[in-house]
Amino acid sequence: MKTAHYFRFAILLIAVIGITLSGCKKEKDNQPSDPTSLQQLSTDQQAMEVAEEESMNDVNMYLSGGNLKSTAWFPCNATIDSTAVINDTIIVYITYNGLNCRENLFRTGQVEIRKPVGIRWYQAGAAVRVKHINFMVTRVRTQKSVTINGERVYQNVSGGVIWQLGNDLSAVVHKVWGWVNVSFEDGTSKSWNVARQKTFTGTPPEALILTNDGFGSADGYDNLVIWGVNRQGENFYTQILQPVVFRQVCEWDPCSGVKKHSIPSASKSATLTFGYNSNNEPISGDDCPTKYRVDWQHNNNSGTIYLWL
Repeated sequence: MKTAHYFRFAILLIAVIGITLSGCKKEKDNQPSDPTSLQQLSTDQQAMEVAEEESMNDVNMYLSGGNLKSTAWFPCNATIDSTAVINDTIIVYITYNGLNCRENLFRTGQVEIRKPVGIRWYQAGAAVRVKHINFMVTRVRTQKSVTINGERVYQNVSGGVIWQLGNDLSAVVHKVWGWVNVSFEDGTSKSWNVARQKTFTGTPPEALILTNDGFGSADGYDNLVIWGVNRQGENFYTQILQPVVFRQVCEWDPCSGVKKHSIPSASKSATLTFGYNSNNEPISGDDCPTKYRVDWQHNNNSGTIYLWL
């Protein structure tokens, strides 16, 4: 059945959430002269993206399935309640209390979906509002956690759903934009802006491709995917300079693309180029990456390092 196929590879899609900027589990070949802000920013962004994308995948599965009578659409250790209707809006709550289906993340809190009556998620331009309410995600491996609150618009730009790829559709395009308040273990809490476009291509259930772009603009920066204030109180801007491409056959590791962190007040930046092998050489053909390249600058200092995926 199409729904069964969709559920199988939808679970695989969750793997995408840990691939964008991971710095906490990578073996470092070298260190910038002053890495604190850039490394902390990278780690914090990854933690936020893990939490956000983990839940947004559940939202997408619910909206694509649209059948609460089937437990195949339920996230693991979560309940779904869609009984509330206010005026012309259906309000859905996903309440979490336990491990996800892959058992690598422990989740608590709620995600609220507000969907206009009559809107069908497969329609081009269909949009819902998604609100995170004290949504905390803890990594089982590290026991580190992050809590997010915030509200975003989630739009199906192209129309269609992912399980149609390779049949009726060549691409499915989603956009997510809004704000999120991120709370860390040290008690720090910061508000960030998010503007991410996700394009799914390829063929399910085992040969999907995800391309991420940023479409935000602020303070003279464009192509922003996340921006705001880091833990050190510095304004930062994270741009996607070239679309970041992830392939399912490469376990959702980033195979190409360029992302840049900028902290202008401290004259710091780091450009991340994805798609390198263990010999610090660009991959080619169907090869899968094992490293990515970081070109960093701080005042008059600069250098290049290669980090493991």
